[in-house]
Amino acid sequence: MRARCFSGWAVVLLLLLGAWQAGHGAWIHAKAQLAQYLLQRAWARTLDGERDARPWPWADTWPVARLRVPAHGVDLIVLDGVSGRTLAFAPGHASGSPVPGAPGTAVISGHRDTHFRFLAALKPDDEIVVELPGRPAARFRVVDSAVVDSRMAVIRAADGPALALLTCYPFDALRAGGPLRWVVTARPSTS
Repeated sequence: MRARCFSGWAVVLLLLLGAWQAGHGAWIHAKAQLAQYLLQRAWARTLDGERDARPWPWADTWPVARLRVPAHGVDLIVLDGVSGRTLAFAPGHASGSPVPGAPGTAVISGHRDTHFRFLAALKPDDEIVVELPGRPAARFRVVDSAVVDSRMAVIRAADGPALALLTCYPFDALRAGGPLRWVVTARPSTS
């Protein structure tokens, strides 16, 4: 009788643990989607001339660009900075890199399991459009995708405008982090 009672409690405990884990995973994706809604509103304020339009009162970042990949239905707001807090809500523009469309390599990073999951599906010649406040949209075409070791890789500054989109690799990793990164390189579109 005791063994039966113990196994019943063990089953209940395992079910609760499973529900907790599933809820945690769902929360990550729900938070990412809710953040994009709030970021769209902050982006509209940015386009109306508001400087550093925070998407929520306690935010320590703000929208700096809009990233679109029409062939894959991607439409994301890009935040300033690439801290873990920033990337939890949206892709981030590395502040040490130029703005997209300016000379040099603009770097935008995002999480592989939320906003930048689509990077795995990008193909050469896919168009990437980056909109910036007060500037014409910068249009790029994917030229290359590669896996690099972040402990040794260096993103070189291009002579003209270039765009590098970065995320962790592999896309289906069970554990976050690791040294490998998936890098998509794009050059200005000629059409």
